[in-house]
Amino acid sequence: MKLIFATNNPNKVKEIRSLLADKGYEIISLKEAGIDIDIPEPYETLHENASAKSGTIYKMTGINCFSEDTGLEVTALNGEPGVKSARYAGENKSFEANIDKLLLNLAGENDRSARFRTVISLIIDGKETLFEGICEGHIILERKGNGGFGYDPVFQPKGYSTTFAEMSLEEKAAISHRGRATVKLVTFLNTLAANT
Repeated sequence: MKLIFATNNPNKVKEIRSLLADKGYEIISLKEAGIDIDIPEPYETLHENASAKSGTIYKMTGINCFSEDTGLEVTALNGEPGVKSARYAGENKSFEANIDKLLLNLAGENDRSARFRTVISLIIDGKETLFEGICEGHIILERKGNGGFGYDPVFQPKGYSTTFAEMSLEEKAAISHRGRATVKLVTFLNTLAANT
């Protein structure tokens, strides 16, 4: 099955492809589909933003598609940066500036618990289904690791002594928020295929 992944983030495309490897799905990025738009994310929830992105692409193409929105929710910051995670330090979406702002806002804070949350919106034949994945952890004091993207260098998942940025793509995928949401997506698609 061919699915358009409604994102302009090559890191997310790479991650999803690794999760769906050998599952029989062809993942097409917006760029590969010849679509050059930056879909706005104006809403206050991950669900609404994910729905808006997949809905926009399905209306444009009529091709089955999915999108996701992910937020880092930090307990001591009342759930910030949350839905604004990509633009936390401004509209230029700088990973480094976002991390700098996060660490500054957490300076002197004892409670550094946080979670990553992903919502995937899948549209098949015009019908939307939502999937959610959560990974609990905490924010460490300084960056560690060179892998991953976004807040990965400062997020240490619960039960692990390494950050996402210190893990291989496969290690991260096995426990990450996006990995967990994608497992639900794959289970749904497999069930759908089995019933057609």
